[in-house]
Amino acid sequence: MVVILIFILGIGNFALHKAVLESGHPLLGRMPWFVHMLGGRITLVTEFLVLLAAMLLVANGWPALAWAYLLYTALNMASAWLILSGRV
Repeated sequence: MVVILIFILGIGNFALHKAVLESGHPLLGRMPWFVHMLGGRITLVTEFLVLLAAMLLVANGWPALAWAYLLYTALNMASAWLILSGRV
């Protein structure tokens, strides 16, 4: 059940990440050159690897890691809100 929760949170993280990438915010222009490789998709691969690691660890006996991934998702939501609303 916890793996399904992490998967759903991961879908939300991908949606937020994609929205920030497509926002054209000036902050994105300040990122290092390797972030811009493949149009920013390298960061989506990193997001996938974080999701995969969280799901594998929870499935293999680390259920408390779900709280860490929930905190990670909350921080992603807060930063995406700040960027997309123009507060940063």
